[in-house]
Amino acid sequence: MLLTQGLACLRGDRLLFKNVEFELNAGGLLYVLGENGSGKSSLLRMLCGLMLPESGTVFWNKKPIKEESESYLSNLTYIGHLNGLKDDLTALENLTMSARAAGNEVTEDKALAALAAIGIERCANLPARVLSQGQKRRVTLAKLWLSEGKLWILDEPFAALDIASVSILAAKLGEHLSSGGMAILTTHQDVAIHAQSTQTLRLSE
Repeated sequence: MLLTQGLACLRGDRLLFKNVEFELNAGGLLYVLGENGSGKSSLLRMLCGLMLPESGTVFWNKKPIKEESESYLSNLTYIGHLNGLKDDLTALENLTMSARAAGNEVTEDKALAALAAIGIERCANLPARVLSQGQKRRVTLAKLWLSEGKLWILDEPFAALDIASVSILAAKLGEHLSSGGMAILTTHQDVAIHAQSTQTLRLSE
């Protein structure tokens, strides 16, 4: 279970949001909505422990995440708005390296299968610098096919994807949720995702 109490975010002297509270359980999907600049990405980074809130606490299984950091991080897969690929590495090398950095020892065959699942295997041996934005996004999202975590936190995961890739990713999210996973995402697109329960959180001051 993921739980937040009283989260607030201050950027400079501007309060982006306050009193953000929600509870997310197995099978649950949470959409984070708001205008540009409302703090959606900041909230996701707080949930990942990458940014400290001005006030409030994030709990994992009823304990603050700073006290449960090992358990929490082992269950967390975060994909930010930026792809975070190294231009000089191939798509396959980027995927393998990021999986290992997350503590998942993956074989080359598994990494290739993940790239194939989202339709980008033909680019496996190309350096990231020559890939289009949509191709780079698919390489980054292939991490989900290697993830062992229960909680996926995704910032604009459908951005730059074509229609076929949007459908593939939506199906993967539905599969994750149906197996007891949880997901939090921001998106400007209306994409149907099958979930046991769905919540919407709209940020405002």
